Amino acid sequence: MSYYLILLVGAVLVNNFVLSRFLGCCPFLGVSKRMDTALGMSGAVVFVMVAASAVTWCIDNWILKPNGLEYIHTLAFILVIASLVQFIDIAMKRFLPPLHAALGIFLPLITTNCAVLGVAELNFKGETGFFESVFFALAAALGFGLALVIFSGIREKLEHANPPRSFRGIALALVTGGLLALAFMGFSGLDKGLERAL
Repeated sequence: MSYYLILLVGAVLVNNFVLSRFLGCCPFLGVSKRMDTALGMSGAVVFVMVAASAVTWCIDNWILKPNGLEYIHTLAFILVIASLVQFIDIAMKRFLPPLHAALGIFLPLITTNCAVLGVAELNFKGETGFFESVFFALAAALGFGLALVIFSGIREKLEHANPPRSFRGIALALVTGGLLALAFMGFSGLDKGLERAL
């Protein structure tokens, strides 16, 4: 149980996919202007990351490795992720049209979100078990969602600020994202300390 707690803390805080590994920056910057779109994107990424990790683990261990086809794992992973994103897109269009319209082009861009592919690749390289892979994907997705929600809250507050003209728009967002990444660097070593304590 302590192993999974360390894995959770490591993926959410210490090695956050957006703020430490710098994966998934496009939706991080694109849908963080409003809290409702940030929460919607977070939910979509959680579903896609967890489902993609489960499916890619099964494909890798039951189809690719037994048949000596490990060299096409990246292609197979991309196809799985693209299929899951299409499913999310269709479901959101049908059941949550306002959220679908608010996410716009950023929803299909989950297909090319390198954080989703990064989780599948890390699970592949680490040769982790099924439950460990799925839990790591869940923790990484929660970390992505946490960073997105915090960043969105800060950007909503900054809408009422009056920064210098050169800092308006994406410049202020990049500076804010950099400061948030620095804040998350304060968690470095927390997983190691937790491991020693447990």
